[in-house]
Amino acid sequence: MQPLKGIFPQQDYPNLLIGLDAPDDSAVYKLDDNRALISTLDFFAPVVDDPYAFGAIAAANALSDVYAMGGKPLLAINLAAFPENFDTGIMAEILRGGAEKVRESGAAIAGGHTITDKEPKYGLAVTGEIHPEKILAKGGAKAGDVLILTKPLGAGVITTALKQGMAELDHVTAVTAGMSRLNRIPAEVAQSYNEKFGKCVHAMTDITGYSLLGHGHEMAHLSNVDLHIRFVALQWYPGTLHYAKAEIFSGGLWRNYDYFKQWVHIAGTIAHWQESLLYDPQTSGGLLIALASEQAEAFLADIRTAGEAAAIIGIVQSGSGQIYIT
Repeated sequence: MQPLKGIFPQQDYPNLLIGLDAPDDSAVYKLDDNRALISTLDFFAPVVDDPYAFGAIAAANALSDVYAMGGKPLLAINLAAFPENFDTGIMAEILRGGAEKVRESGAAIAGGHTITDKEPKYGLAVTGEIHPEKILAKGGAKAGDVLILTKPLGAGVITTALKQGMAELDHVTAVTAGMSRLNRIPAEVAQSYNEKFGKCVHAMTDITGYSLLGHGHEMAHLSNVDLHIRFVALQWYPGTLHYAKAEIFSGGLWRNYDYFKQWVHIAGTIAHWQESLLYDPQTSGGLLIALASEQAEAFLADIRTAGEAAAIIGIVQSGSGQIYIT
């Protein structure tokens, strides 16, 4: 959005609460004192071989940006690209996977647009809703907060191993299930905790293509704090460490490394392959949540009881947008 700032100055669009100034997971437009619309979109090429699973993962990934704001999805529009003479059965399975995941979210698919392309692609444009005073942006983390991550990491490594024909079936099955899982429960629990305890959940974002460190830096920078993350506290999809030791990494990992390493400080006890893993691009990753330490253990217990593979991974301290890994 930086090149467009002069065309759309923030002061001319007072109801556009998020979208023109600081970057975030979705745009948010205020309708009135009690309602705001959330707008986002995402689409990409297949990350797994199964068409139905690809559709479900792509839909969960797009819906995640609404949950990352603390919102509720209302409707979605299909975005699809398929080659000429593409197998209509495969196409139908991709769309069915997406549709059933949208239905699981409580939203509905209300149309879409398809173009021809050499490589199939699928995703959604999603509209959600939220109360204007309940928005959970990236930039609210406070010194003393605890960091919770709600899904394991390593999706990029495993899907790269799959593309190279080196991934074990059990590992693909586990990561597919994780990527297909909605971030609905952690978002709903976050809002319920804010209602019960005042605003104790201060910031939230989802971990996707920019990796844990990329999206973590965005939270740290916009909050004007530092994040301190313990490597041993991180959870990984089965097989991730095995493939990482063999240096099966995607090109996106190195792009993340080249850009975000300037804000990252790694302890000498962390091996190079472990450091590289922290820049692994995720697809439909978990929510990174910064919340008051007093509520952290209860919050973690509640979302784990609901089936989330969540963990406390670190803390927030005063600072200037840096990330420290120990």
